[in-house]
Amino acid sequence: MGLNWYALWVKSRHEFIARDELANKGVETFLPTVVKLQQWRDRKKNVEFPVFPGYLFVSLERSAEDFQRATKSRGTVALVCLEPGQPTPVVPEEIRALQALFACGLPFDVYSNLQEGARVRIERGPLQGIEGVLTKKREQHLFCVNIEILGRSVALRVCPDDIVQA
Repeated sequence: MGLNWYALWVKSRHEFIARDELANKGVETFLPTVVKLQQWRDRKKNVEFPVFPGYLFVSLERSAEDFQRATKSRGTVALVCLEPGQPTPVVPEEIRALQALFACGLPFDVYSNLQEGARVRIERGPLQGIEGVLTKKREQHLFCVNIEILGRSVALRVCPDDIVQA
């Protein structure tokens, strides 16, 4: 049948555990990661984080046995499906492009697939739970709170990782 890449949903903070467990079972995995400087009260340290928290990619044959082997591993939840019960393969060109991007070692930024003008909600920080509109100004993402009756908006710069579509 041939191998396809699938997105595998994993438990929160179990990306590395699931990757190692699947590798021990002979399943090829791809977990894109980025190293960020993490600061605690007493120290700073470079820590590896998944680029897509909660997900990793697995290369499997389109068979119930392979699907079950992947989902019955420690830390895994389910394969991503666009139709219930039918795991959806990731477009091979997207995986190849992602692997090439990580292999080259150049710095990059991760952005949500949000369009300018979309209603968004802040997920983290002091403004957690607040909804507004995503705009761009000089290549920066701005979170806008509109006061429509006054025809005015208040905007601040936000990290794209901190917002989701409302």
